[in-house]
Amino acid sequence: MEPTPEQSPHHAYPDHWEADVVLRDGGTARIRPITTDDAERLVSFYEQVSDESKYYRFFAPYPRLSDRDVHRFTHHDYVDRVGLAVTIGGEFIGTVRYDRIDDTGRPASAPADEAEVAFLVQDAHQGRGVASALLEHIAAVARERGIRRFAAEVLPANNKMIKVFRDGGYTQRRSFEDGSVHLTLDLEPTEKSLAVQRGREQRAEARSVQRLLAPGSVAVIGTGRTPGGVGRTVLRNLLAADYTGRTYAVNRAFDEGLATLDGVPAHRSLGEIDEQVDLAVIAVPAHRVPEAVADCGEHGVQGLVVLSAGYAERGAEGRELQRELVRQARAYGMRIIGPNAFGIINTAETVRLNASLAPESPARGRIGLFTQSGAIGIALLSGLHRRGAGLSSFISAGNRADVSGNDFLQYSFEDPDTDVALLYLESLGNPRKFTRLARRTAAVKPVVVVKGARHSGTNPPGHAVPVSRIPDTTVSALMRQAGVIRVDTVTEMVDAGLLLAGQPLPAGPRVAILGNSESLGLLTYDACLAEGLRPRPPIDLTTAASPQDFRDALAEALADGTCDAVIVTAIPWVGENGEAETGDGQVLAEALTKAVAGGSAKPVAVVHVEIGGLAEALAAASSTAAPRPRTVTPAAQPRAATTATTATATTARATTAGTPAPQGAAPAPAAPAAPEAATTFEATTGPGATTGPEAATSHEAATSQEATPRPGRIPAYPAAERAVRALAEAVKYAQWRRQAAVPGKIPEFLDDTIDEAGAAALIEAQLATAPDPRGRPLSHDEARELLGHYGIDVRPTLPAPDPDAAVAAAARLGYPVALKTTAPHLRHRADLGGVRLDVADEEALRRAYGELTDLLGKPAELLPVVQAMAPRGVDTVVRASIDAAAGAILSFGLAGAPSELLGDTAHRLVPATDRDAAELIRSIRAAPVLFGWRGSAPVDTAALEELLLRLSRLVDDHPEVVSVALEPVVVAPQGLTVLGASVRLAPPPARSDVGPRRLPNY
Repeated sequence: MEPTPEQSPHHAYPDHWEADVVLRDGGTARIRPITTDDAERLVSFYEQVSDESKYYRFFAPYPRLSDRDVHRFTHHDYVDRVGLAVTIGGEFIGTVRYDRIDDTGRPASAPADEAEVAFLVQDAHQGRGVASALLEHIAAVARERGIRRFAAEVLPANNKMIKVFRDGGYTQRRSFEDGSVHLTLDLEPTEKSLAVQRGREQRAEARSVQRLLAPGSVAVIGTGRTPGGVGRTVLRNLLAADYTGRTYAVNRAFDEGLATLDGVPAHRSLGEIDEQVDLAVIAVPAHRVPEAVADCGEHGVQGLVVLSAGYAERGAEGRELQRELVRQARAYGMRIIGPNAFGIINTAETVRLNASLAPESPARGRIGLFTQSGAIGIALLSGLHRRGAGLSSFISAGNRADVSGNDFLQYSFEDPDTDVALLYLESLGNPRKFTRLARRTAAVKPVVVVKGARHSGTNPPGHAVPVSRIPDTTVSALMRQAGVIRVDTVTEMVDAGLLLAGQPLPAGPRVAILGNSESLGLLTYDACLAEGLRPRPPIDLTTAASPQDFRDALAEALADGTCDAVIVTAIPWVGENGEAETGDGQVLAEALTKAVAGGSAKPVAVVHVEIGGLAEALAAASSTAAPRPRTVTPAAQPRAATTATTATATTARATTAGTPAPQGAAPAPAAPAAPEAATTFEATTGPGATTGPEAATSHEAATSQEATPRPGRIPAYPAAERAVRALAEAVKYAQWRRQAAVPGKIPEFLDDTIDEAGAAALIEAQLATAPDPRGRPLSHDEARELLGHYGIDVRPTLPAPDPDAAVAAAARLGYPVALKTTAPHLRHRADLGGVRLDVADEEALRRAYGELTDLLGKPAELLPVVQAMAPRGVDTVVRASIDAAAGAILSFGLAGAPSELLGDTAHRLVPATDRDAAELIRSIRAAPVLFGWRGSAPVDTAALEELLLRLSRLVDDHPEVVSVALEPVVVAPQGLTVLGASVRLAPPPARSDVGPRRLPNY
């Protein structure tokens, strides 16, 4: 929308207030400022409002708006008088306005900070969350314009409006005056209002995906008249899946006399269909898509799957076509999967939807799958089918111009048919939101992610999203912090998904290994050690072991309290004639299934090598039955495995192997601190259920998500490394779940030693002197002062432009001292000879100064400084930076080669808790150096954790602090010393995860 000449040039049309939102029922709408061009829309809108709603708005019968009313409600200055409208198809369905008032209730201007607010929503759209969305947006507008409170007069009978104010989460006061309820809302966001907003966002976005995956009717637009082609293929797949809803074929080129096609009604347009169409699959050339979308919007279609290509993957012109496609669809309240999509699948018995190009619908299962690549989607569907695994839902989003991985997480979080969410992502449109949603979802069910395009530094063609410049290793660390299982390949993703969907989570890293091959057992044992597991010596059942021996040994291992998981290894049986026997795969599958039939509380995986018929037997045993009802309590303990008496112990030969702990290993933080296919077979285990003392992480987790053991699948793998890697991911995830059940905290003692106001004043003063919007670096003394407000003491340095100045500085600081160069090309480069340590007296200092200048150059080039010596310890580096897409990131590593050359640096999102800080210093590979490696004295890690928390608090409180580097931080056995600090200030980047709900516009 553009401002009209009647609007004040001093207050131009605020287009940044425009937003697409998802309403409570999953439909979309547009919120925008009202302009003088909206007079006719306003009148038409008001005519469709009931007399009762008009009475509630004006406290009297008010059948029509006068010309004066229309002028008043469409003319705003966008500061003291603001009106917003919610539109669908270009027409108003709801409005809100505020007028700034003074203490007496009369119209006012700034600095008055209160406004009167009023809402009106068409009766046909009441109950869709329109007023709640308007309240979020008008409150954000008001805060931007310096308004801190809303006042509203509501009739006592207007319960819906009172509920909107009451449920918003804002601090409010209520009184009854002159026959009406007087409400005052403080607009400062609160923890409750943010929780309410995000809860509404989750339910609305989940519902929008659910509407796409469970439509009551589907129309395929672009169905070919002859077999073949994209549209006809989708229609065929819908029919083959036995879709439970109504199906229609639509093509404007159909002959007028054509009544049916492949047994379904055939129409030339949606207007010929007498019933509501919920989902349209569009398979027409890109230039015809706008016409099809308009037809869908005008006939009430709720969602679109656009298979058509020719959009952002084709360059700038296609990108603009894609943006226009999204704008057009959202204007009608529709969400889009695509364009350039592969399709969607929902295997629920009540739906049976295969609106995709996949020729065969997968079996019903417990895995939800989202992919941004059609080719990867094809491979994953094929691989899962070969492995006998089923899906609950599948979305191939193509260019993901609208529905994204974040929406899929919202849906998966509350979908009762999904136990594991698998995502193949090539871009993250909103990384902050992704990590927030992933953390919440991972608290109740596993989230496994493969990230493509990891090292290119750009987005794949078609993905018009912000580019994050943070390294992939940092992205991986942040995903791990959020509980995401990050794997490198789609094969690893499916391997992990099969184990997590079919088996309970392990209570720890102890692994029992048993099988009929000593060599395969040793390979499995080695793989466990390489992945950080704690394997027991393998039990060799010998090549003479029968399926019954396997059953007995597995039952015994499941009953053994000294292991947390079991890996079964198997090689073919060899007959008397030296040939591998056939038919034993089925028998072995049955034996292993019976061993865990008592409800195992431990995960089991099978490693097999060329056993004839085993893969087929395992896949054939897969069940697609729905889960049985579950009774859940937060502290429910899985049933213990049935104890079996076996003769295995007397016949098995144990292979001995030691597993010594590495010297100086870092202790765990204290509380609270496609190759050959793998296959599955049915057993009685608990998919996704956590063994051991696993508690629900939230009320929702406790009431709906924690699973008790029920029929699941034992996954089988053709290589030990694949099985072990999947199990290792399950172990790490289970540990994260246990820790997430008791969240970390930010110590209260920090509040007593932090001067937030003093830091804010310093930052404001420094930025006021920096006209460059990119900000400015602080000097050493300025950085020391800012950090000092947060209890971070940086050891002072004194300039030494000549030997006499160096001597004077040393006399002031006290010997021994360090003489260092601070030139950018020599900073922190002791290996180049730019540092002299432990200088004991004046003579030594003058000699060191001469050596330094003779070796490296003139003092003016070297910028030498003198600094008092710090206690000996381990040199570390602590950094914090703000990425526009991902947010504030806290990093830690050892100074020098470990972090700079080897990339041995750990990362956490800010704000960091005490557990985050403890894990941060223990997660680098060189962590043993801090804990007494090779007999050295352990350093003061508690002081290091406190430093990390203080820096985290600084950048969290003040987003203007866009970069901090503390280097080196010398950590001694008692205390630490910060020897160097650099700080950069700049206006903070705009955040995409705060403010009122809105859909992204790429």
